[in-house]
Amino acid sequence: MIEPVALPAPIQAVLLVAVILVQAVVLYAGYGVVERVATPLIEMITDA
Repeated sequence: MIEPVALPAPIQAVLLVAVILVQAVVLYAGYGVVERVATPLIEMITDA
């Protein structure tokens, strides 16, 4: 495992920001997929 102390502080900060950005993009895309799948199901249930 990579030790966080082995890298300089600015590199750690950049890596942290990059990880958070990637996480945000993945969550955004995931919620988009859930919305596309859930919307027809919700409409089908409410129209029944």
